Amino acid sequence: MSQQPLTHRARKRFGQNFLNDPGVISRIIKSIRPREGDRLVEIGPGQGALTEGLLDATGKLDVIELDRDLIPRLRTQFFNYPDFHIFEGDALAFDFTALKGEGEPLRVVGNLPYNISTPLIFHLLEAKDAILDMHFMLQKEVVERLSAEPGSGQWGRLSIMAQYRCQVMSLFDVPPEAFTPSPKVDSAIVRLIPHRELPHPADDEQVLAEVVRQSFGQRRKTLRNNLKGVIDADTLESLGISPSRRPETLTLSEYVSLANHIAKERS
Repeated sequence: MSQQPLTHRARKRFGQNFLNDPGVISRIIKSIRPREGDRLVEIGPGQGALTEGLLDATGKLDVIELDRDLIPRLRTQFFNYPDFHIFEGDALAFDFTALKGEGEPLRVVGNLPYNISTPLIFHLLEAKDAILDMHFMLQKEVVERLSAEPGSGQWGRLSIMAQYRCQVMSLFDVPPEAFTPSPKVDSAIVRLIPHRELPHPADDEQVLAEVVRQSFGQRRKTLRNNLKGVIDADTLESLGISPSRRPETLTLSEYVSLANHIAKERS
């Protein structure tokens, strides 16, 4: 895959680290498996490292870019693709559901800035019905949290809310030297596939989010302490959950069971 020389200085305020390793780029494209007819959306195309491979495979791509100085370069670089569309703006405020419209669900791809990756993933999860799958380059620590299992030190709010809505797979790690400038942390590729049918549906997702957030308010404390005023110890026992357990020991299904009981009590 041909790469243009670096002419744009990465901007710290945008969290820019440009991918420039051809081997890593090729491996990411193979993991995404873009096909003709896909509704691909790339968040933060930067200097087009992934963009070229995606367009070669499908001939059609929508990109969302916040840095207006990069947009003329992208227009010039991919001028010969009539179905290449640039949306200038912040992906955190972008309406992915409106972009899908009545068409096929979106396949979302991106080398996400580390400083907005978690809120952006939550924003995308709100639009999960418009999305077929997502492939992201993220800080390795974030991927470990997304794909964590109950009982591990990484299991927490992000793990639970992501896995409530999606199947999460950590694919492979990417070293700092694959970027310009090199970040100070390792990165990793993650695949998220929204569930067509939720395996553990909550009666009220807002209550689930609230229970999970409060449970992990102080990780080292027990559920008895963290959920004081929300649910009492006797009720926890009646649900088969010991009040002395720590929040990271509960499974997704146990959190949904807790939330469903609380939602029923409130209604």
